[in-house]
This record gives sequence, structure tokens and C-alpha cells, in this order.
Amino acid sequence: MQSFLYSILVDPETGNSLTFNPSTNTLTEIIHQKSFNIIDQVPIILEYESNSPLMQTKIHKDFNSDFRYQEHYQEDARVFDYFNVDHPVTNGENQKLHNDILKVIPKTSKIILDVGCGNAWVSKALIPEGKKVISMDISTINPINAIKRIAHKNHAGLVADVFRIPIRELSIDCIIASEIIEHVTDPKAFISNLIRLLVPGGKLIITTPYNEKIVSSLCVHCNKPTPHSAHIHSFNENNLKEFMPNQGIQYSFKKLNNLYLIKTRVHTILKLFPGFIWKFLDYSMNRLTNKALRLMIEIEKIK
Repeated sequence: MQSFLYSILVDPETGNSLTFNPSTNTLTEIIHQKSFNIIDQVPIILEYESNSPLMQTKIHKDFNSDFRYQEHYQEDARVFDYFNVDHPVTNGENQKLHNDILKVIPKTSKIILDVGCGNAWVSKALIPEGKKVISMDISTINPINAIKRIAHKNHAGLVADVFRIPIRELSIDCIIASEIIEHVTDPKAFISNLIRLLVPGGKLIITTPYNEKIVSSLCVHCNKPTPHSAHIHSFNENNLKEFMPNQGIQYSFKKLNNLYLIKTRVHTILKLFPGFIWKFLDYSMNRLTNKALRLMIEIEKIK
């Protein structure tokens, strides 16, 4: 039982604490007698589509389509195996990105929330360092697989929706949301909801494709355009500022992973040298060409 997770879980609608019931293996909101199932040690605290409003983006409004996002990402995790991605260029770029994220996690952070955990690379990297990690995803499959593959008392899984998040405010030291915000229907609410979870001085780390040109294909099922990889937003350091809260935070941007360096796989050679060499070359190439592949946003909650 991941007691550190259960102690900060709340009902997403009422905000009341949840109590673990070992006889039924559920978490219960006592006042309204509302229960949530636990599957393979992972709480499923999700208000499913039938109980929640449809959410649309400009893309969906333009094509008069509904976005059943919970249903989509449940199916996405079933069809795409996030734990077995084997592509040398993609894996190499991801490794560089992951290293850059790990370097900016505050050393004092004890509880880390990994939003959209995918293959749980965050827990794999941080559990050995003594951190407590919550691998959270809107899909059921990914957190369950994460817990099975990285079984540890300091590793907890959670199936939940950021827009109805079941975690008590002011309870998380650091949040990582890597390659997620380009998928969500409401980036402003996404950022605000996560910031509320942070303790004063806590940090939210977001990464996203930089200045991505979103390409669509005609879906063979519905005959409507569908964006590749389900990316429905493209961000840069200017338009992302529009979604930041007006007060209570300070933030900064970094452009990472230059297109030309990644495509020529220079990073595979430079990994043999001190990290500052890649950092300097990547920074210089991004200044020269403005062809970064990733944008990192570090948001600190002001004490």
C-alpha cells in the first residue's frame, strides 16, 4: 500500500479526503459514500465520459467533431505500447530531454508527480535516488504497468484526469509534465490545476514540441482530418505566456535539442564528453538556426 499517496488523495468533486477500505479494496469518500476502485495497487479516480462534459478545441470545432479525450487516451495506451519504443533517433532525443529535465528538479524535492507517465521513465530515474514518485496517467494501462515494472514502496500509480485532479492542494514538491500539454483541451486550466498542487517554492516542469507544424491526415474511420500523434496545440515561448497565471509564480523558458544536431546524431558522440559541451553547442545552434525541437518551461510557485 502506497500510504504516502493515499494520505493526499481527495474526491475530485468535493475535495474531501478518501479513506482506504481494505475489505473492499476501495478508496471511499465517507460523507457522500462515494467509492473508487483500486486495481493492481493503482487507484482509479476518474469521472468517466458519461459523467463529464465533452471538451472541444479549435480543431474539433472547425470540423464539427467531439473530443472524447478520456476514451481516446484509454484506447491510445491499449494500442500503443509506451514501454517498447525502439527507434535510435527518437530514443536518443528523448534521453537528452529526460536528462535536461532531471537536472532542474530541485534537490530538496521529496514527492514528485509524473503527469502523463507513459513508460514511467521518471520513476525509473528517481526512485533509486530516494524520491517518492507518483506515476499518473489518464489511461489505466500505463500506471498499472509502471507499478509492475518498477515495484517499490516509494512508487505509486494513479489513474486520474488533470481537469478533475484528486490530489490535495499544497502537497507536491515537484511536478513533471513532459510532452503532455500539446495534447490537452485547455492548456491554461492544465497549468493552473497543477500549480495548485505545489507547495510554496515547488516547481512545475513542462516540456513540449517547439513551434511544431501540426500535420493532419484524413482518418480512415471518420473521414475527417486528424492531427498526427494527437497534437492539438503548437507552442513557443510567446504564445505559451498567454496561459500562465498572472501572479504567484515565476517562470523561464529554455529551447532544447537542436534539429540539426539530433538529425545528424551528434548527441550520440557528445554523450562521451562532459555535459556542458552538449549544452553549449545546443544553445549556440538554437540561437543560430532557431530550430529547437523542444521547449522547456520551469514554473516556480512563489513562497
